[in-house]
Amino acid sequence: MTWTIPNILSVMRLFAAPMVAVMFLYFERPYADWFALMLFLVAAVTDWFDGYLARLWKQETKLGAMMDPIADKAMVVIALMVIVGYSSMSPWLVLPATVILFREVFVSGLREFLGDTAGTLKVTKLAKWKTATQMVAIAFLFGQGVFEHYLGMSAWGMDLALFDQIMAGEVEDLQGLRWKHTGMVWSGWVGLLLLWIAAALTAITGLDYFNKAKPHLKD
Repeated sequence: MTWTIPNILSVMRLFAAPMVAVMFLYFERPYADWFALMLFLVAAVTDWFDGYLARLWKQETKLGAMMDPIADKAMVVIALMVIVGYSSMSPWLVLPATVILFREVFVSGLREFLGDTAGTLKVTKLAKWKTATQMVAIAFLFGQGVFEHYLGMSAWGMDLALFDQIMAGEVEDLQGLRWKHTGMVWSGWVGLLLLWIAAALTAITGLDYFNKAKPHLKD
C-alpha cells in the first residue's frame, strides 16, 4: 500500500465518519450540531481535495480508489442516520434517506457479487453529482439543527404570546429570534429539497448500475 497525502486524507475522512455520531454522544446540542457540521464540512472539502491532489501529482493508487468511495458512503450513511434519529422520524426526511441508504447497500452488494468484473460499475459523473448533492444537503440539515437550538435557547421560558408578537414584528426582537427562525426554516427547506434531489439522482444511478450488471447476472 502506498501512503500518499491523498490516501492519508481519504483514511482520515473514513475515520471522521463515525465521529459525526460520537459528537452527539459526548456533547449537548447545539454544540454537537456545530461540531458535527464542522467535521462534515472538512470531510466534504477533503473529498474533493484528495482526488484533485491525486490527479495533480499523478498519485492515483488502488488504495485510494478503494478508500475514497467507502469514506464517502460511510460519511453520508452515518450523517443521515444521526439526522433522521433527531428529526422525530419525519416522513419527508425518512423517505429520501431510505432511498439513499437502500441504493448504497444495493450497489455495494452488486460490486461484491461481481468481484473481478466490478469494473463495469465505474463511478459516473452523475454519481459524483449525486454524492456532492448529498453532502451539501446534509450540511444544510445540520445547519438547521444549529439554528433550531439557538432559537430554542433564546426563547427558553418566554411566553408564547410574546414570542408570537416578536415574530410578527409587534415587539422589538432583542434576542434575534426572527433571524434564527429564518435561518432554521430556510436551511431546513433547502436541505430537504437537496436531499430529495439527491435521492432522485441516487435512484437513477442505482438503476444505471443495475442495468450495467445485468449481463453478468444471467445463468
